[in-house]
Amino acid sequence: MRNTAMNMVHKLAARDERVLYIGSDPGAGTLRAMSKEFPSRHLIEGISEAHIIGMSAGLAMEGYVPYVNTIATFLTRRCYEQVAVDLCLHNLPVRLIANGGGLVYAPLGPTHQAIEDIAIMRALPNMTVVCPADADETTRLMEQTLDWLGPIYIRLAKGGDAIVSRAENGFRIGRAILMRAPGDVLMVTTGIMLQRALAAADLLASQDIKAGILHMHTVKPLDVDALVQTIRGVKLLVSLEEHVSTGGLGSAIAEGLIDRLGHGLPAMLRLSLPDAFMHNYGSQDSLMKKHDLAPPGIAAAIERALARPVMPSSQLHST
Repeated sequence: MRNTAMNMVHKLAARDERVLYIGSDPGAGTLRAMSKEFPSRHLIEGISEAHIIGMSAGLAMEGYVPYVNTIATFLTRRCYEQVAVDLCLHNLPVRLIANGGGLVYAPLGPTHQAIEDIAIMRALPNMTVVCPADADETTRLMEQTLDWLGPIYIRLAKGGDAIVSRAENGFRIGRAILMRAPGDVLMVTTGIMLQRALAAADLLASQDIKAGILHMHTVKPLDVDALVQTIRGVKLLVSLEEHVSTGGLGSAIAEGLIDRLGHGLPAMLRLSLPDAFMHNYGSQDSLMKKHDLAPPGIAAAIERALARPVMPSSQLHST
């Protein structure tokens, strides 16, 4: 997914002279072809994220469209004030390409695990937050970033994730994609949780439980219209995210529905990481399994929720 995003930066740079790349300690050889073709627009500024954000803001004010790339935790926690004041306050067209959203860097421990990035980035006025599901969807997203007004936070997963998006569904920033029509259950996903949701839906189908899937690749602005339309007749609304429970996709969904409808909402089950730093080292998949975000754990949580008596959605919160 990251290589796809980087290749798209080069492609966009060839198309538009406003595009430039700013890397913070990238791997050796990152965008080497672009550095040879457009050396003045391929900038490597070292491990100094706060300065890089200020630099990208200045370049954006001069008419450029900077694409900034580094590890997600460094692009959010380490320079949050600069992102807020330099980029968002001025609503500048800087694209923050964040490597390793969620638990991708699980082997490196909590310092490298971006488990709260969606929450803190969507809290910023003017910031757009997008979490593509796979490399193909990343391509479709990057095509739309060139002329988008304001800053964008792009949360990428690791390389080699299964391709589950479909070109025929199209892609528009801010527009959700219905992957499967709902039955009693609707799962709303973002990022790579789409892969897990599809597998969980198959497991549920084997138990005669029809579960729809709404892929919410854009967490901000959230497509509340699609959400309101799709939850009609649904008994259980489930949010799935590789993120802590506070402030992420589940929170955005609840806020959007309460603001729009205020009442008559289906029961809601929020499946997420716990409100804690991850102190277990291992692979991304092993930690997802530990916290019941692998397909069997997701399916089991949904079955348990459906078996409970009808209750307020606040009591169906699970992490």
